[in-house]
Amino acid sequence: MEIKQLQQVEIMTDVVCDVCNQSTKLQFATLSAHWGYGSTHDGERYELQLCEKCLFYALATLKKERRDRLMFDENFDPASLDKFGLK
Repeated sequence: MEIKQLQQVEIMTDVVCDVCNQSTKLQFATLSAHWGYGSTHDGERYELQLCEKCLFYALATLKKERRDRLMFDENFDPASLDKFGLK
């Protein structure tokens, strides 16, 4: 025997980018950090939802920082930045 009942369910209908405050239309990335024991930020947790544009802007900024720090390292291959962050 089936017993049916109408129930209200809360669903996520959108995510707003934490940087530009624009709708992501549920196409978003999550940037998160949880700092552990001994860190100067011990116990702090960060989580940001980013639209595609803001994520790739942040990624470009991190790539530039890496390139700037390693450009004079004789083992640094600038082509390695093409896949920076990809899994």
